[in-house]
Amino acid sequence: MADIKVRVGSNNANKVISSISGSGGTLGGLSDVDISGGLQNGMVLVFNAATSKFEATLELTPGATQNLNINGGSF
Repeated sequence: MADIKVRVGSNNANKVISSISGSGGTLGGLSDVDISGGLQNGMVLVFNAATSKFEATLELTPGATQNLNINGGSF
């Protein structure tokens, strides 16, 4: 069998060094996340355009209209 040589990467590769220090935060500590209603297992963050915040909820479509349309966008 023939010898196959593969080169991955480069010695001159750019390296990114993080300048953030300190310990990690929490999602609830972000200014655009509202978890004031408490947290439960199974909750997801849903964006509320009226408050411009993500809110923790068990319902993906809160309110009287319980239709669900998930659009993940285009990639």
